[in-house]
Amino acid sequence: MLGPEVTFRPRGVRRGAALTLVFATVLVTAAATDSWPGEDEKSPSAPARSVVVAADREAVADAAAEAMADGKSGKEAAEEVVSRSGDRWGAVYDPAEYAEFEQALGGEYTGVGLWAERAGDGRVEVSRVQRGGPAERSGIRAGDRLRTIDGHPVENRPVTEVVQLLRGDGGDAAKAGSPVVLGLERGERRWHERLRRARLTTEAVTVERLADGATLIKVASFTRGSGERVREAVRAVPKDHGVLLDLRGNGGGLVSEAVTAASAFLDGGLVATYDVEGEQRALYAEPGGDTDRPVVALVDGGTMSAAELVTGALQDRGRAVTVGSRTFGKGSVQMPSRLPDGSVAELTVGHYRTPAGHSVDGRGISPDLAVSERAQERARTVLSGLGGGS
Repeated sequence: MLGPEVTFRPRGVRRGAALTLVFATVLVTAAATDSWPGEDEKSPSAPARSVVVAADREAVADAAAEAMADGKSGKEAAEEVVSRSGDRWGAVYDPAEYAEFEQALGGEYTGVGLWAERAGDGRVEVSRVQRGGPAERSGIRAGDRLRTIDGHPVENRPVTEVVQLLRGDGGDAAKAGSPVVLGLERGERRWHERLRRARLTTEAVTVERLADGATLIKVASFTRGSGERVREAVRAVPKDHGVLLDLRGNGGGLVSEAVTAASAFLDGGLVATYDVEGEQRALYAEPGGDTDRPVVALVDGGTMSAAELVTGALQDRGRAVTVGSRTFGKGSVQMPSRLPDGSVAELTVGHYRTPAGHSVDGRGISPDLAVSERAQERARTVLSGLGGGS
């Protein structure tokens, strides 16, 4: 499953799709940008390699300054340098774009409040709608097929493009109150729904008590406060329940929140290591997490960045059985810097690894049990075998 239209910020459509979220979410090549704790570092992915491919920070700033001195766009000049550098996930944002992105990391976004996923036949379907959002108020529901957006067919399109169309490509088209027309199908019925985008708050963490002695904790993205909400949800799980931790479609978000979420299941210890321009650093869980309750983590190709960090930590440390499909493979670290014209350049500076030293970047994480269909049903079976449900 892929995240809501707000959480994806993929390469090629970055300008109109501030997070993410992040975590981009995810929106998928959802390049949700991830902030590292204690600094302003970010982590969208780059191809697996031993050498960090990145634009030179000073060269980018110098290009922007020279362009401004000549009366040209500093942002465009910086983008040209980043493009030539081969930094796959380097990006340049104007002040308004970056402010929008920062708001998204705080759990706010402009959109219609629906999540989409691709069916096996190439169709795009609504996987769920946000309570109280424009999509729900218009009667759109999970399972509806999304055929067109403002007249543009979406079948067989990359979901990243679907996300961009839903959000609008920057400017007035992406503002709250701007209209968007969706072509929909439900059974034999086909119709068009005219919606107006609204300022919404993401439901980053949702909890559902299942009938068979399991509690489903769905983490859609790692926005501010989501890590603590995961910890609170775990503390509230009945003693005889196991946990299904659903990270499918989680495009990432704030790495500090991901570390806090991992801490819900760990009693301290290593979560991940990472490097910044060759300097090795580490991320540690907080002590006092629940280390006894059975946990199964659901993952898929939309599980990225900070969500992969959580997956790798729980898998490597034997804290969770992972079920689903290989994760996306976003494990590079990026750091933002302000340019002379006020724009922000995010440039790759390093990569992170799981506690066992496995590189995520360009590879992803293989689940313990690989399944392509009925993943949640299989995960519940595994959880019951661990003593976490009937």
